[in-house]
Amino acid sequence: MTRLFPGPLEVGKILRLTPKLGEDYLLESKELTRYTALYEIRQASAQAYNYLQPQLLVRLYHDARLAEVCASQQIYKLKPRYDYPNKKMHHQDEKHQTNQFLNDWLVFCLKQRIKVEFA
Repeated sequence: MTRLFPGPLEVGKILRLTPKLGEDYLLESKELTRYTALYEIRQASAQAYNYLQPQLLVRLYHDARLAEVCASQQIYKLKPRYDYPNKKMHHQDEKHQTNQFLNDWLVFCLKQRIKVEFA
């Protein structure tokens, strides 16, 4: 993420990410502490219903240079592993899959050479 976006954003600041192909995304700074930052990434399209648009809450650990998905869609506090079957029918490796989605999205952004500007 540090290769794509400027340094830590002030809380409340929003960046618009515009790839050459596809929809725009918004990256909003939710929290900034000495060692971490919390960002919400969501699709900027008003055409689709909210529940159909990707939405991630991502925590960055500055010292470890690590990003972790904390919440995705309507799943808050992702567990490392789920028993299967479970009440909400989460996959056993739901957290791994959401982190992999973030990785794939970031690689897509790097390949697309997205345009980043303040919204």
